[in-house]
Amino acid sequence: MAPSLPAAAGAPAQELSRGRRIGILLICCFALLMVTLDVTVVNVALPSIQRDLHAPVSGLQWVIDAYSVVLASFLMLSGSTADRVGRKRTFAVGLVLFSVSSLLCSLAPNLTSLVVFRMLQAVGGTMLTPIAMSIITNTFTDPQERAQAIGIWGAVTGVSLALGPVVGGVLVTAVGWRAIFWVNVPVGLVALVLTLRFIPESRAPHARRPDFVGQTLVIVLLASVTYGIIEAPNAGLGSPVIVAMFVLAAVSLAGILLYEPRRREPLLELRFFRSVPFTSATVIAVAIFAGMAGFLFMNTLYLQDTRHLSALQAGIDTLPAAAMTMLLAPVSGWLVGRRGSRIPIVLSGAGLLAASAMLAQISGSTPFIWLFAAYVVFGTGYGVANAPITNNAVSGMPRAQAGVAAAIATTARQVGQAIGVAVVGALVAAGTSGHRLARALPVATHPAWWVLAACGALVLVTGFASTTPWATRTARRTAEELNPEGIGAAELTGTLRGRDRRGVGTQRVPR
Repeated sequence: MAPSLPAAAGAPAQELSRGRRIGILLICCFALLMVTLDVTVVNVALPSIQRDLHAPVSGLQWVIDAYSVVLASFLMLSGSTADRVGRKRTFAVGLVLFSVSSLLCSLAPNLTSLVVFRMLQAVGGTMLTPIAMSIITNTFTDPQERAQAIGIWGAVTGVSLALGPVVGGVLVTAVGWRAIFWVNVPVGLVALVLTLRFIPESRAPHARRPDFVGQTLVIVLLASVTYGIIEAPNAGLGSPVIVAMFVLAAVSLAGILLYEPRRREPLLELRFFRSVPFTSATVIAVAIFAGMAGFLFMNTLYLQDTRHLSALQAGIDTLPAAAMTMLLAPVSGWLVGRRGSRIPIVLSGAGLLAASAMLAQISGSTPFIWLFAAYVVFGTGYGVANAPITNNAVSGMPRAQAGVAAAIATTARQVGQAIGVAVVGALVAAGTSGHRLARALPVATHPAWWVLAACGALVLVTGFASTTPWATRTARRTAEELNPEGIGAAELTGTLRGRDRRGVGTQRVPR
């Protein structure tokens, strides 16, 4: 590979060879693997963390959601910052911060410090996943090639789901839960060296101004909603603190809707949501990732606490879901590039709906063949989700705003994860209150699984609506509004739906 271009010069994607583009994709996927692997290995370690730090179910929720809430809160700021100061530079800083904070997590003496260090880790994570997607978006400008690259990107999530439970299980069983954070340090250093060596610098032509008011409103909204959901089972829905949290969330949301449209360069570009494909991508991302996070949270506790499996055995048992995700993510990218987003979105919703309905029947003695089948169905639904979500999010958006658009889509994923863990955790906590966790857990999860089944139904409905001719027209109008002076054809790309295997009838976002 050739050395990276000077930072000040940038690197137009069309000047990069195919080999260089593939190399950049691999580096971005390497960083994604580190971030997503962290999520899966932490889930496997939850029972060990619970025993070692004497954490209640709500404490385990915060170990996951402190990370997700901070990640969701700062993703859009990181995306716009990277567009302004340079994507490569921001990406490198994120790698350093993520690695250092991972080391701190491994040294945490109690639950509170672990949660705080997880929040710091999330700040580093905000500079990785959306920035990497922005780098990919600017590197792969051809719609079909981009969809295929996104499919590979999605496959990395499958690899993390496959490796995470096994790697986490080995580390927890052999060393202890602290070892799951050690692995991020060498991986982060390798990714940093490769980033500085090979990824070219890029930035938006026009630097967006920071929106501190909007940023504060987003943080308050997400934090108050998450706190209210997690702590409601303990404090009670009618307690003054919980009521205050939900009122604060409503006020923050109103503030965003009133304040952001008045800014010339808002943190949250609400005009994006006039595009039905973009809005649907946001809704689908929240629903799918709520399902994924809820699945990991409940399944880990069920296999280790109720079925008394070791962390390694629990990780191996979830491999069917991970394998399907890894196998189908590239297929989903190919389908999006050749035939549009409808097929993978519908398949994703159907998979989440069916798998959740199957798991809503579990007991302490459910045959493993039933669990195996449910994991396969879930992995199928989740495996095909990422490519259409990301493709619909960036379809019709100018590459100059790629960081912001990609960050909003990624924020939706993290919001989904936070809400998923908060909701299912609250339902499980309410169902097991006053009972022995291992015995009461299976029945306590049933309402939560039906909530996730409803998320699957929402994906089905939204998926159909987002791939109609009417939805395509809204994407065109949004593109015209965002680019009133007109823009080159190469700047507005994306595939929304198609009809045949050769791509005949594929609907490009109209210029």
